[in-house]
Amino acid sequence: MRKRSAYKPRPRIANPMAYVMESVSFVAGQTTFIRDLHIRNHLAMTALTQGKATKSDMDLLIAMNNVVEALWRIGFGRGYESALLEGNAALLAVARRGAQSGRFVLKSEEMNALNTLMDLHDAQMDAITIGDLEKAIQIVRRDLDAKRAVAVITEGNKT
Repeated sequence: MRKRSAYKPRPRIANPMAYVMESVSFVAGQTTFIRDLHIRNHLAMTALTQGKATKSDMDLLIAMNNVVEALWRIGFGRGYESALLEGNAALLAVARRGAQSGRFVLKSEEMNALNTLMDLHDAQMDAITIGDLEKAIQIVRRDLDAKRAVAVITEGNKT
């Protein structure tokens, strides 16, 4: 048997100029992408406010929260730290209660915090480029790989 090498070649970009041009274009210019993203996020939030949210809706809102935080780290949304922290805390509280009970139900202050977080996400999407979004996604992936993400189900609240 041959020893398997740890070497993995880097991916090559077929058209570097197109990649650079796309990286500096605004996400808001990608109308179908942005429209689909807004619809999915807002439908998940609507399901949550109506008490009909499923685990996939919560996963979508958690992913939205992770991107908001990563974009904030890059520099988009400075000055809105309180909205980010309140939204994080509200989403974590709803997810933990839902993990215990099987139903995701909001309290009024959590709904306000999540609506503000959703508005921040929408504003960030209007202001960033595709390259910025790629950087944010890399930050989220690195955090998940390094296990820096906050666990929804902890030892104290397992059912």
